[in-house]
Amino acid sequence: MLGAERTSPSTTSAATSAAAETQSEIESLGVRCLRVRAHLGDSGKIRQLFTEVDATFGKLDVLVNNAASGVQRSASELEEKHWDWTLNVNAKAPWLCSIEASKLMPNGGSIVNITSQGSQKVLPYYFSVGTSKAALESLTRYLAVELAPQGISVNAVSGGFVETGALDYFPNREGMLEAGHSTPAGRIVTASDIARVVAFLCTDDAAMIRGQVIVVDGGYTLLA
Repeated sequence: MLGAERTSPSTTSAATSAAAETQSEIESLGVRCLRVRAHLGDSGKIRQLFTEVDATFGKLDVLVNNAASGVQRSASELEEKHWDWTLNVNAKAPWLCSIEASKLMPNGGSIVNITSQGSQKVLPYYFSVGTSKAALESLTRYLAVELAPQGISVNAVSGGFVETGALDYFPNREGMLEAGHSTPAGRIVTASDIARVVAFLCTDDAAMIRGQVIVVDGGYTLLA
């Protein structure tokens, strides 16, 4: 599991439990699974992580940069340490993870970055995260070109309002959920909706999609 979240004991325990549950589900399908805990804000930990992947599997076919963190404050209230934390995890880590992953993709592969509409829309309390996601989308385009000669596709998936534990840290959580249910599609976007698009981008059918940000929001951002 590649992840980085808040470091409070309760959150750490919940993340560990969720990771173990995910590993169990994967292994129940007869698939080998390596679970590694790493702080993605630390470049040394990132290198150690991919060293373990290399030692266990010898190669890599897919990288999904899904880990994200941030401090929900306005620009005037944000502290420099909050900015550094958010950009390190949400933008620098995907860059470094992608470079390390590319070394393990001798026959090509797929990299998918998970972003959000806060990169383009101004959302309450989303200054640091939105800025980091804008950087992530730019990074997606640059890596798509640089890694293309190695047969590696790089894209991003931008989700709408998805009901996950991440929303618990937003002061306006209820308003976000209400907005999420008000899509032209008639329902809120689910994690499975996002996962299916990510999976598609990792198939041969999506081989000619490069450097794109695919929006999965049930049409919410089409509304005036």
